[in-house]
Amino acid sequence: MLHLFFVDYVFFMELCKLMITNKSILLSTAYLPPVHYFAIMAKAGNVFIEQYETYSKQTYRNRCEIYSANGKIPLAIPVHKPSGNHTITKDIIVSNHEKWQLLHWRAIKTAYANSPFFLYYQDELEPFFREKVSGLLDFNTKLMGAILDMIGLKIKIDYTTDFVMEPDEVLDYRWKITPKKMFDEFPAKGYYQSFNEKHGFIPNLSIIDLLFHLGPETGDYLRG
Repeated sequence: MLHLFFVDYVFFMELCKLMITNKSILLSTAYLPPVHYFAIMAKAGNVFIEQYETYSKQTYRNRCEIYSANGKIPLAIPVHKPSGNHTITKDIIVSNHEKWQLLHWRAIKTAYANSPFFLYYQDELEPFFREKVSGLLDFNTKLMGAILDMIGLKIKIDYTTDFVMEPDEVLDYRWKITPKKMFDEFPAKGYYQSFNEKHGFIPNLSIIDLLFHLGPETGDYLRG
C-alpha cells in the first residue's frame, strides 16, 4: 500500500511539472512569496505579474509567513489605497507611519539567525528593510529580483498591460496561491527547518525559509 502511494505521488508530481513546463503563467505580485510561488516560476516558460487587478486584502500581495520559535507567523506590510476599495495593485502605496521594516527584519533575524545560510544572505536582504519604500508593486518587484539572483534563477518577468478576468493561453494563478487555502498542485518536499523538532515541518512558507536552510541548493529544490 505504501509503495502504491509513493508511485502515485511521484506520478502526480511529474504530471504537475508536465502541465506547467514552458507554459506562460500569470501571478499576483507578492511580498517574499511562498515556496510554491517560486516553484511554479522555476518551471514556467513566460511569467506575467498582474498589476491592473483591484487590490485584494489578506493575500500574499503584502504579506508573507515565516517559521519562528513559536511556529508560523505572518508579516504584513501596511498599505494605503488612494482610491479606496477600487484601487488597483500598481497604485497601492506602502504606509511608512509604522516601523514595519524594522519589525519585519527583527522578526526575520530572530527566526533565522541560527539557520545554516542566514549570514550568507543577510547583507543582500537587509537594505530592503532600511531604505524608504513607496509603491508596493515596485518594492515587491525589486525584492523578488534580488531573491531570484540569490537563487540563481534566470526568469524574465513581464507585467500585464490591462486587466483580463479569464485570460487565454496562460495558466492563471492569481487567486490560487493564497494564505487562506492549501495549494496542492505542487506537494511540498520536506527539508530541514530550524524548529522542526519543536513544531514539525511546515510547508510553503516564505521563500526565505527555504533559502536560509538550503542555500545554493534552493534552485535545485524548486526545479525538482
